[in-house]
Amino acid sequence: MTSQQRIVRVRRQYNKWVANQTLEDYALRFTAHSARKWSSFRVANTAIGAISFLALEAIGGTITLQYGFSNAALAIMVVGVLILLTSIPISYYAAKYGVDIDLLTRGAGFGYIGSTVTSLIYASFTFIFFALEAAIMSLALEMCFGIPLSLGYLISALVVIPLVTHGITFISKFQLWTQPFWVVLHILPFVFIGASGFYSIDDWTRYPGQHGPVDGSFDLLIFGAAAAVVFSLVAQIGEQVDFLRFMPRQRKGRRLQWWGSLLAAGPGWIVLGMIKLFAGSFLAYFALSAGIPEQHAAEPTQMYLIAFQQMIASPEIAIGLTGTFVILSQIKINVTNAYAGSIAWSNFFSRLTHSHPGRVVWLVFNVAIALVLMEMGIFQALEHILGLYANIAVAWVGAIVADLVINKPLGLSPKHIEFKRAHLYDINPVGVGSMLVASILVTAAHFGWLGETAQALASFLALGTAFVLAPVIAFATGGKYYLARTPASHADNRTQEQCCICELKFDTEDMAHCPVYSGAICSLCCSLDARCHDRCKVDARFQEQIFAFLSAFLPERIVAGLNTRLGHYVSLMALVCSISGLFFGLIYIQATLDPVAPKDAIATTLWNVFLVTALLAGVTCWLFVLATESRRVAQEESTQQTNLLMREIRAHERTDEELQKAKEIAEAANDAKSRYMAGISHELRTPLNTILGYAQILYRICRPPIFG
Repeated sequence: MTSQQRIVRVRRQYNKWVANQTLEDYALRFTAHSARKWSSFRVANTAIGAISFLALEAIGGTITLQYGFSNAALAIMVVGVLILLTSIPISYYAAKYGVDIDLLTRGAGFGYIGSTVTSLIYASFTFIFFALEAAIMSLALEMCFGIPLSLGYLISALVVIPLVTHGITFISKFQLWTQPFWVVLHILPFVFIGASGFYSIDDWTRYPGQHGPVDGSFDLLIFGAAAAVVFSLVAQIGEQVDFLRFMPRQRKGRRLQWWGSLLAAGPGWIVLGMIKLFAGSFLAYFALSAGIPEQHAAEPTQMYLIAFQQMIASPEIAIGLTGTFVILSQIKINVTNAYAGSIAWSNFFSRLTHSHPGRVVWLVFNVAIALVLMEMGIFQALEHILGLYANIAVAWVGAIVADLVINKPLGLSPKHIEFKRAHLYDINPVGVGSMLVASILVTAAHFGWLGETAQALASFLALGTAFVLAPVIAFATGGKYYLARTPASHADNRTQEQCCICELKFDTEDMAHCPVYSGAICSLCCSLDARCHDRCKVDARFQEQIFAFLSAFLPERIVAGLNTRLGHYVSLMALVCSISGLFFGLIYIQATLDPVAPKDAIATTLWNVFLVTALLAGVTCWLFVLATESRRVAQEESTQQTNLLMREIRAHERTDEELQKAKEIAEAANDAKSRYMAGISHELRTPLNTILGYAQILYRICRPPIFG
């Protein structure tokens, strides 16, 4: 029997502060019915506002200048269709169940801890694109006001923070107010260029690119390289979903409107995105033809400056319109990037640390990372960074889509999206396994270990592998690892329950029964609790799953050795070295982009730095293992003492109960005795009085006259 734990008052206050949804915007929980108060149109307009990002034009221009129009155009169309198809089921399930992309990932085959990795992938997407968009805005600030790039990076990052602190409440208003101005400024240059009869359209479509075939023909390897860059946009659906979860429920008579808003704001983003990619392709060639150097022709500021100059003869007005358009576009998208990043980091750190200082803290954290990337010159490494990132992101999305469109209809996974920690395994091999295998395979392909063709088509390989493996693993495991215990109810209603921890009321979809605290607990309090050790689930924790998996392949003695202090140290050290090695690899790639860079010297320097870092990490990891073990032992002793005290308290309570019962029995006996004696006294007193009465009468009758 699970003992009931004492709830500390500080914890109640902490959770109540975090539960301020004006700032939190349901960063870690199901989107409540009461929060879905906006119309479908307003939610869709807010989500569509994210399409303003000029990185689309930058990507379209970059791949055209690098690989030529034919290969770039085909890559845009093929990848665009694939992104459209993958976005439809993700958008539908997110809007139907009111969950963001992280909660959706949990219930779509990844498990509670398994989705932590995908949260990091998604967070990486948000700060990479935040940095790209802010770098574009900084170029506009430099062009219009002469602000140095380093200072422009800082301004571009900081201006977004106050716009995002109040979540969708303010973002929806901001997107609504700015949308008309952005649409007009975006369309006008193309209208004037089209009306002027630009004579180089044929030259644009025949442009071969720097690395493409000279005749501008199709080349499979070049097409694959261009597609890899476009595939990096696949994670954009996560940002759309962060707003789609606020969609109102479907209502009779408004289903067409609901579906129209869903498709426009969700998968529909890539339709507009493809148009913007082609616009960037055209403007990059247009700028190149106008004499802009190739290394700057793919910069959106230069693209739109040339376009506005075609429309307006005055250079000053053209610069002003360009600056206004670029700055407005970048603020519109970066409020979305910053908002989505704050949610992703909240999910990531809440599971690792069982602590949540608030979404706004992670908002600042996300912006700070993006600022560092800008100072490192991320825009110059656009093609390489996005191509490498796309491979992992595609594997993640492929696994999710396979679960939604194959596993759920076939009954291999639950029909609903279960996201609560209390009901999930930490690791679900369906999503984690398929993404891991696809990532390993695509990494080998990316570095050319599987041949040139596989290297060029690595993103397609990642998508196909994850999509096929997810249902295969689900079938092989019988869907066992989706639910650690059966939820009490999944009724789609609007009733609420009170959380026994924070004492706030939430919708039933956000609640679970906690046997440790003997009451209903909300998903946020459940996620942040570090004392229960998942006692509501059997063999569902990460460590238990890992050791159970290893026991099937390794001898019991080796598995037992891994669960020792040394085993924990080796595992942690391997993880830290892998992560640091990945970062040093990215630094090497970024540092060797210049063909004249001394690659051998850079590699030697980074290798030496890695070894020193590994040495310091070894000491730090050992201290961490010792501290963790000490904390665990102290917690076990505290738990043991608590259990002893609880048993003593229960023994005292039983003694008190027995004493109370004995007292009650004694009092009852005394009462019975008193009543018995009182009854005897009454019975004796009645005949005696009668005899005395008769004696008195006889005495009066028979007394001698002398006494008369």
